[in-house]
Amino acid sequence: MISRERVAAALAHREGDRVPLDLGGCGQTGMHATTVYALRQALKLDPPGTPVRVIEPYQMLGEIAPDLQERLGVDVVGLATPGTLFGFNNEDWKPWTFWDGTPLRVPGKFNTDLDENGDLLMYVDGDRSAPPCAKMPRGGFYFDSLIRQEPLDDASLDPDDNASDYSPISDADLAYLRAESERLYRETDRALVMVFGGAGFGDIALVPGPWVKRPKGIRDVAEWYMSTVTRKDYITAVFEQQCEVALANLPRVYEAVGDRVTVAWISGTDFGSQNSCFISPRSFRTLYKPFYTQVNAWIHAHTAWKTFIHTCGSIQPLIPDIIEAGFDILNPVQTSAANMAPADLKARFGDRITFWGGGVDTQHTLPFGTPDEVRAQVRERLAVFGKGGGFVFSPIHNVQASVPVENLLAMYETVQEYGGYECNRTELGNR
Repeated sequence: MISRERVAAALAHREGDRVPLDLGGCGQTGMHATTVYALRQALKLDPPGTPVRVIEPYQMLGEIAPDLQERLGVDVVGLATPGTLFGFNNEDWKPWTFWDGTPLRVPGKFNTDLDENGDLLMYVDGDRSAPPCAKMPRGGFYFDSLIRQEPLDDASLDPDDNASDYSPISDADLAYLRAESERLYRETDRALVMVFGGAGFGDIALVPGPWVKRPKGIRDVAEWYMSTVTRKDYITAVFEQQCEVALANLPRVYEAVGDRVTVAWISGTDFGSQNSCFISPRSFRTLYKPFYTQVNAWIHAHTAWKTFIHTCGSIQPLIPDIIEAGFDILNPVQTSAANMAPADLKARFGDRITFWGGGVDTQHTLPFGTPDEVRAQVRERLAVFGKGGGFVFSPIHNVQASVPVENLLAMYETVQEYGGYECNRTELGNR
């Protein structure tokens, strides 16, 4: 099979020739730029000192270039507009050095300053005349949004202030998606994973508006979460406007990319913590599910795309409603959270949703285990999740900084060696 066929088989809950592999298909299946550098050096893809591009500066994710995709056997490739969460585009690359000395390249408007504590401040669209929008703590690995909440007055709160974050997709972005989808479809045999922006209702990474110079509305994280109960009418009004824009954008995006796209990434809203859901199934059904259902219904009625939701944590009680809302794919499958045991998830939901992730624990095993422990866990996850299709291998969320390169090599070597479905059946028989 070619990669595109392999992914299609998994999404149809069929066993192809092997379990598909994702690295870098979206902003939750990537790798920290410093780790990309270490991996490329270990694989001898570059001379020492060759910089890696930071393609997602909020999380400091590195570019998974075609040569690395080929070397690891990656089956998907990401498609997204060139804008970043900080309001500037991935263009006009310039050199930049990370805290640990790793050579990187960042977008031209990646403009930062050190504050009095040695923390790194980031600015919207690189504009230092506006207040900073994010901060990387000294010695940290990625940016945290700065809360720029204006004093709240319930009498004057206007849902338009938050809903204004969502707008019709520009002609320039549509032209980019058209040209890039044509190029990737023609030049590779990989499945295209397209990020469809604007349909992640309540995505807390977006609430502070890190791309907005002077955001208005409810921008404090804690205030937003409380408002889903205390100001439910306001949040609903924001979601209604957001959904209206998303539904208007969908046909325009589809006209640009067509069915060259295999997967549409829809939402990164997290609904789980380490030990439980953030919200009850009842709250999900009343506040979020109606809007997701509308987006997914349009996609399934008009396209061949499969839809992807990323939601971290212990979210097992919400999975039936996630499926009913029309999602085809669940990520990151955080098996390290409570009530998220792989065998139980596969038995209960494996015929109705594709698990995209869960391939290895990125909280414990991958960063702190031995290579043999990594190999053992990867083999187990391939066997459990891979049975009958419905699984795309990816670690749980992004691979972080400082992961031992020996563990990375152990992970990808094991996927290559044991990713075939015959190997999976043998592994299950031995357990």
